[in-house]
Amino acid sequence: MNRQQIESAARDLHRAERQSQQIGLLSLAHKDMSLKDAYAIQRHLVDMKCADGRRIIGWKIGLTSKAMQRALSIDTPDSGVLFDDMLFENGSTIPQGRFIEPRIEAEIAFILRQPLTANPSRQEMSDAIEAAVPTLEILDTRIVRADPTTGRLRNVFDTVADNAANAGIVLGDYRHPVSAFDLRRVGAIVQRNDEVEETGLGAGVCNDPLAALAWLASILAQSDQSMRSGDIILSGSFIRPVEARPGSQFTADFGEFGSVSINFAA
Repeated sequence: MNRQQIESAARDLHRAERQSQQIGLLSLAHKDMSLKDAYAIQRHLVDMKCADGRRIIGWKIGLTSKAMQRALSIDTPDSGVLFDDMLFENGSTIPQGRFIEPRIEAEIAFILRQPLTANPSRQEMSDAIEAAVPTLEILDTRIVRADPTTGRLRNVFDTVADNAANAGIVLGDYRHPVSAFDLRRVGAIVQRNDEVEETGLGAGVCNDPLAALAWLASILAQSDQSMRSGDIILSGSFIRPVEARPGSQFTADFGEFGSVSINFAA
């Protein structure tokens, strides 16, 4: 894709979010689209949001499980940027119309006390993390999930361009030293309206959520970026996304690690 096409795609995504109206598949409109193009669109979209006054508060890592990578024919995670208006209080209610097609995922988030640069050791990551936190992520898509004419599904290029489907984050009230738990064995029971929808373990995230953090540090360094003090990092979901229909109430029970909940207005 050329620069004009990249900027046009970013503008379309920016408008789609503001108007709550999805656009067509970018991967269908640009058949030669690459992952590099998708990240270029994402960067331009992030610049537009910053120009609107939105503040970057961290990063999201996605596609960390082998099952999701195989489903999208990709062998690496992806990443996106978190903004201040994505942060919701634990137990709060999302008003109707805030999102287009929201879904929920459970994961472990990290809050950093100091920056992280490329190729960090496990000790460097532990030293840099202020706290590990039980978290719900709200996903949304400003791009249709499937093209109505061809039936073609959204792919990883569409998702990356759409800022990795970022929409919202809900941090639990518990804050833990990263050494207090074996994060591979931290799990959650996710309920929607008191019915169990999904369960999972931290090991589903690159076999270790800290491995996802190391991946992000190295990827950001390739574009002269890094994670900063105070950043919130979503390490990746260890459950499949659950549809968040109006009137849904979600709770993720992480056991001793804590719990986190969010509601969607009916």
